[in-house]
Amino acid sequence: MMSLLEIRNLSTYYHSRRGVLRAVDMVSLSLDEREFVGIVGESGCGKSTLAFSIMRLIQPPGEIVEGEIIFSGKNLLELNDEEMRRVRGKEIGMVFQDPMTSLDPLEKIGDQIVETIQMHEDIGKKEALEKARELLESVGLPGNRVNYYPHQLSGGQRQRVMIALAIALNPTLLIADEPTTALDVIVQEKIMNILKKMTSEGRSIILITHDFSLAAEKSDRIVIMYAGWIVEMGDSKKLVNDPLHPYTKGLLESVPDLWLERRIKTMPGLPPDLVNPPPGCKFHPRCPKAMDVCRKEEPPEVQVNGRFVKCWLYGV
Repeated sequence: MMSLLEIRNLSTYYHSRRGVLRAVDMVSLSLDEREFVGIVGESGCGKSTLAFSIMRLIQPPGEIVEGEIIFSGKNLLELNDEEMRRVRGKEIGMVFQDPMTSLDPLEKIGDQIVETIQMHEDIGKKEALEKARELLESVGLPGNRVNYYPHQLSGGQRQRVMIALAIALNPTLLIADEPTTALDVIVQEKIMNILKKMTSEGRSIILITHDFSLAAEKSDRIVIMYAGWIVEMGDSKKLVNDPLHPYTKGLLESVPDLWLERRIKTMPGLPPDLVNPPPGCKFHPRCPKAMDVCRKEEPPEVQVNGRFVKCWLYGV
């Protein structure tokens, strides 16, 4: 079966006075229909840049310098601007990090959803407004919220509006970039349940988050990013129960344990400067299992029991 999304050797760089920042560095990733994939990593690891690359929203001084993004059989990097505009929203939707800055504060919620629908569909305003009410109800908001302005809604309600906007045109792929940031745990759970339910309705989901426990609970598969690389990828349960990469293990050990069965461990050091990263493995300055080869050569990409890992511990 052909994957819905196939990313091949994708590199996205930002050009600065200091040099070239390799935000996404030779990343390959696939996504099947109805699959829920969580992308996890520290801030600055390239998660959001990967999402913006898929949407072709990278702005100067950034640029996609290499690779392919195959979606439903077509390479998005070969589409012209008008063709890509038709893909955004209609085929791929995105929930952005901060709904307060993504929503127009001067327009009612309903008007913003109606505008999105009418940009892509030949539909009257009255019919589009009714569809907007139905969309809000589908994400757990009363239909009358179409008459509200963004500032009249709570953070969780605004995030639901963003989800309604993202699914307004029934896309087959939804990318959610930190959709639960700054929300309390009860609202987080409601938002995540809405996203999870969408896979049963035929959509595929990419969840970008720094919250490992959230991704582990909801995702079918987890992708671990570090310094622009994918360092581990595999089935959520297997990855959590038996992490392969030392960075994955470090992330898991830093997750709070509700039952206090173990002490939380902090990971030493900081992510590297991506303009001037360390030689060899980018994680070696922080790695408790670093070897001489790690300091000199980039680690290989290895398959271990159906899992992907980029680490010299499993070197060929």
